Amino acid sequence: MKKGNVTIVLVFMGFFLFLLLLEALFPLRHRTRALVRRLVTNLCVSAFAFAVAAGIVRPVGLSLADWTSARPFGLLHIVALPAAVQLGLAFLLMDLTFYYWHLANHVIPGLWRFHNVHHIDPDLDVSTALRFHVGEVLLSTGFRVIQVGLIGLSPLMYMIYESVFQGSTLFQHSNVRLPLRAERLLNKVLVTPRMHGIHHSVVAGETNANYSTVFSWWDRLHRSLRLDIPQSALVIGIPAYHEPVDNTLWNVLVLPFRTQRVYWCWPDGSQPTRDTTETRARRSQMME
Repeated sequence: MKKGNVTIVLVFMGFFLFLLLLEALFPLRHRTRALVRRLVTNLCVSAFAFAVAAGIVRPVGLSLADWTSARPFGLLHIVALPAAVQLGLAFLLMDLTFYYWHLANHVIPGLWRFHNVHHIDPDLDVSTALRFHVGEVLLSTGFRVIQVGLIGLSPLMYMIYESVFQGSTLFQHSNVRLPLRAERLLNKVLVTPRMHGIHHSVVAGETNANYSTVFSWWDRLHRSLRLDIPQSALVIGIPAYHEPVDNTLWNVLVLPFRTQRVYWCWPDGSQPTRDTTETRARRSQMME
């Protein structure tokens, strides 16, 4: 691994640990499961995903970015633009296309099978940001080819966006309670923990919202933004996979290849609604 890559990895490890500490000091939501067991599962799942991302997705993205820069090829090269304008436009287009990729992972059944692994985590914290099935990461290679080729960004642009994207992913999944006024101001521009927490709700209409990755604008633009659910009223996860056995490492890894349950029903067949979910959230907090 090159020295620059080692530095990036160390920075993100430090940011991960920093957020983990803040979660312990200023938690946003009550935990419902043992932290250490979840951390072990999530980090093991992420190890496979990281290997594929580092060995396949990133090299493919950078190679294609190098190719499009040398030709030149892509939307950024239709009109000659100053370097700063090109960088800003590339960043916005990368973030917008990630909105569509995230949406596709929810609405296309074959993609959802793998993305579901990320959502069945019964708690939401910074470790959930790393919990992506290796199959989902592998499938994202095809998306990266289309994304980078269509936009035509340079390797430097690719690395800048990728670094911000990864940092934003850690931050928005974190269980850190920010001052409400500060978070509301921040959320005018960026995806924040409260906003993304709603995206991990067991209520289907809440999970199918808030798809943005870095900038929150895309949900506002596409009218998919939900900010109306207090964190204390959330139950995190997917109803059909809410039992402890569903989140063992083996079950998480093989989940996409099994016959899928009716996602938005509890094991007893009932569907979560906002009213019943608030009752369940209060019970889980009382049991702590």
